[in-house]
Amino acid sequence: MLMRSIACSIVLVFGLAQTALAQASVAFGGLKADPTAQVEMNADTLTVNQADGTAVFSGNVVVSQGAMKLSANEVRVAYGADKTSIETLYATGNVLLVNASDAAKGDTAVYTIASGEVVMTGNVLVTQGQAAMSAEKMVIDLKTGMGRMEGRVKTTFVPGKK
Repeated sequence: MLMRSIACSIVLVFGLAQTALAQASVAFGGLKADPTAQVEMNADTLTVNQADGTAVFSGNVVVSQGAMKLSANEVRVAYGADKTSIETLYATGNVLLVNASDAAKGDTAVYTIASGEVVMTGNVLVTQGQAAMSAEKMVIDLKTGMGRMEGRVKTTFVPGKK
């Protein structure tokens, strides 16, 4: 059940805007993922706490779903009041999100399932091919595919050929 719920949770897509502002709006709709695809989780340790409704995967955590991979030192799963649905995923320590040639890394990532919002903080770096964008914070709305980078945004890109 946990794996199937996480399958619906780990769907992130990345793209880059070609602007450098203190805050930049970014389109993150370049890649698609199948939220019903099988999810595989690997970790050195799994700890479940029924009292507070959490499960913690720790040590070399890798979550895979199709071409999408999320790795971190630790991923904590917070369940809803019914103790069966997943409410929030918290990834900490060397967080890396990869799909095809797109990737994002940061210190932490929080995914709120109901709103479809992912917030990555701490030395965020998003890459797509040869293009790169960095900032202190990235917020993505997975429902609309739009996001923004905040906190001294820096962009490097290679102009495309038409």
